Amino acid sequence: MTNSSLPVLSLLETRILGVLAEKQHTVPDSYPLTLNALVVGCNQKSSRDPIMDVSQFEVQDVVDNLKHMSLVIESSGGRVARYEHNIGRVLHIPTQSTALLAMLMLRGPQTTGELRVNCERLYRFADISSVESFLNELAERTAGGLVRELPRHPGLRENRWAHLLSGEPEIAATPLSVNMSEVNDTSSKMDGLKADVARLEIEVGVLRKTVNELCLQLGITVE
Repeated sequence: MTNSSLPVLSLLETRILGVLAEKQHTVPDSYPLTLNALVVGCNQKSSRDPIMDVSQFEVQDVVDNLKHMSLVIESSGGRVARYEHNIGRVLHIPTQSTALLAMLMLRGPQTTGELRVNCERLYRFADISSVESFLNELAERTAGGLVRELPRHPGLRENRWAHLLSGEPEIAATPLSVNMSEVNDTSSKMDGLKADVARLEIEVGVLRKTVNELCLQLGITVE
């Protein structure tokens, strides 16, 4: 199955795939995951964007759909069904690329620096150039690009990357409001620093005047 034959995946479908890829490395003793563990991972409050609140029924329904696409495999045997992802085999990508896709599915658009840090527990990239290399490979696949570099927003030093498993990313959906908040915060800090400098200049002027008066009274010449 190639990327061109994959349907557009929903947010919950990408969330489930991201959770399975993440937990494979972060909790290997519990992997493959039970349905309950998968629900907990989907509703996790940390390291997730957006935060979700889905039911066991919803997750089971989506898992069944992902099984039909061979993206999820159900383990046989045992009293409880367990699930594992099959991203690498279906999309024909290496472990490094799977780690990058997982982070993009779990946390939304990110810069190469953010991806390198966030992928630490899934795969340790040597440097930013290594991350960029795998992202470019994912973007330029002959079977169809899986990621895209987004236009830079005001207030950001680096471009962000987004996955394409859910179709073309909505540029407006990137956290521009957060970025602008950071810009405004920086502007407020600069205004505060300017006010501090102005206050210090006044205080220094007062001190100089006091020193000059003392020196005059003591007959001391200040060069």
